[in-house]
Amino acid sequence: MKEIRIAVLGAGGLGKACLEVAGKKKEPRVVAICDSHGYLYSKEGIGLEDLKGLKPSKDPIGEIIKLRHRYDGIFVALPNLPNEFIPGVIRRFISAGYSGVYTCALKRTSAIKLMMRLDAGFKRNKSVYIAGCGATPGLLSAAAVLAAQSFTKVEDVNIWWGVGISNWDAYRATIREDIAHLSGYTVSRAKRMTDEAVEELLDKTDGRLVLHNMEHADDILLKRAGVVDSMKKVSVGGVMDTRHARKPVSTTMTLTGTTFEGKRSSHRFILGDETSMAANVIGPAFGYLKRAVWLKKHRIYGIFGSTEFMPMVMR
Repeated sequence: MKEIRIAVLGAGGLGKACLEVAGKKKEPRVVAICDSHGYLYSKEGIGLEDLKGLKPSKDPIGEIIKLRHRYDGIFVALPNLPNEFIPGVIRRFISAGYSGVYTCALKRTSAIKLMMRLDAGFKRNKSVYIAGCGATPGLLSAAAVLAAQSFTKVEDVNIWWGVGISNWDAYRATIREDIAHLSGYTVSRAKRMTDEAVEELLDKTDGRLVLHNMEHADDILLKRAGVVDSMKKVSVGGVMDTRHARKPVSTTMTLTGTTFEGKRSSHRFILGDETSMAANVIGPAFGYLKRAVWLKKHRIYGIFGSTEFMPMVMR
């Protein structure tokens, strides 16, 4: 069993969860991590308790880039605000000649489109990037690919998610990304919001954000995989409760289509209510990271969506 050395970009809620999950598995070892203020490297591996030892730096990303020969893959857990931010960070790795693999939990369609433009750079560096590898897109959109096999025509794919966290402060970036989907809000407005402004908004909604018709990359990734012929056939929405750990609603993916016999039916994939957002993001992201390593080994380079390959199991 070959160990996979991982660098994590971002030490917020998902970054911390990445350390916890890696600590319970044998194959992944997080050897580098950074946030906006500092970075840490240890060839022996980094645990949650080690984060207090982050070394202050004016350019933490730059420090991780300098270490590029000491890890096999990167998990991007950075805030996706603005849409250009993560693609801009990845351009730095490409320019530095990093030859490895990446996965991310990017959600917005426009951000994935920007990332797709970097395909030539990945191929030039003999790298593999699998995008949208969280829960949605990721776990649920991959399930839609499997569900589509029963039908000769897919009418629509509907994803309705529920997330519960006991304190929004643990997932500040994620909450701001969700706020950006609300009517009257934009990515730039959500990014500019102070913590006090976010708390004021949540007080008005009793801690809940109800989101409809989100700009979610499930649409472009399912179209890219051939599941739907139009992005308009994919709809994503959900309920975020920032004051209770219990999910406000069950997370479901429902795909409706017509079989070769002419029968109309639906497949539904339901996530267990006990599984957290972090569990449903980090698990698939690790699985896709291992798949990316497999692709690189087989000399298949470039950028792909999570709908184009099955994730492997990170033991």
